[in-house]
Amino acid sequence: MPQPVKKTPWFSAATACAVLVLMFLSLGTGAVRAQTVAQDIPAVTPVDLTPAAPVPVTLTLDGIQGPKSMDSALKILLLMTILSLAPAFLILLTSFTRIVIVLGFLRQAIGANQAPNNQIIIGLALFLTIVVMSPVLNEMNSTAIQPFMNEEIGQGEAFARAQVPLKQFMLSQVREKDVALFLDLTNTDAPSDPEELSMLVVIPSFVLGELKTAFQMGFILFIPFLIIDMVVASVLMSMGMMMLPPVLISLPFKILLFVLVDGWFLVVKSLVQAFQ
Repeated sequence: MPQPVKKTPWFSAATACAVLVLMFLSLGTGAVRAQTVAQDIPAVTPVDLTPAAPVPVTLTLDGIQGPKSMDSALKILLLMTILSLAPAFLILLTSFTRIVIVLGFLRQAIGANQAPNNQIIIGLALFLTIVVMSPVLNEMNSTAIQPFMNEEIGQGEAFARAQVPLKQFMLSQVREKDVALFLDLTNTDAPSDPEELSMLVVIPSFVLGELKTAFQMGFILFIPFLIIDMVVASVLMSMGMMMLPPVLISLPFKILLFVLVDGWFLVVKSLVQAFQ
């Protein structure tokens, strides 16, 4: 039997035509919409990438009127500079170096690792330094600092006056050998008066002498404690106690000896009187 012929439904052709019509209409509407949106967008302004001209920097000090105000500002700046260098002045130009080294040797000779600790040693050395340097500081204050603050003398003269008592103190502690060494190193002729020596020669000579004196005092402090260590070690060896550390036994005896002879009093008295 012959196969029946399949017929395409009439609505499929109509649907295809409708889709094509809608596509053309959407394309036309989209083009018109895009043109309208493009007309509505404002034109983009070009960005200027040229670097801006540098702005001049000016420094002004408010409240300064005339030379006197500027002089006050320079005084404050000079004072801040001196305060920043104060630790170096304290260590190199005073008795602090000898005192703190001797106290450090004393603690090491006793054998107590952190008794007294560093803060106590430095604090004691600082106060002993004030005691030793008080006559020098009073003279510097009366002859240089107070006249300068009262505007009776200038900065140069105040600095020259302040050097005199400090130089006298350092010259009383230096050795001729150290002074001759630094005169040779700086190619300077020896003046007829020791007070005419430059601070460039006096300061390192003073520091060198303080180091030698401090090590000599430290050696003397070590001797009695070293004797106690040797006696304790000999006793332990004679008793056959090889495994017992001698330091463990000798430390209480060294502390007892130091307390009985009032060691702190003697050390502080020796340190202060050595500068007088």
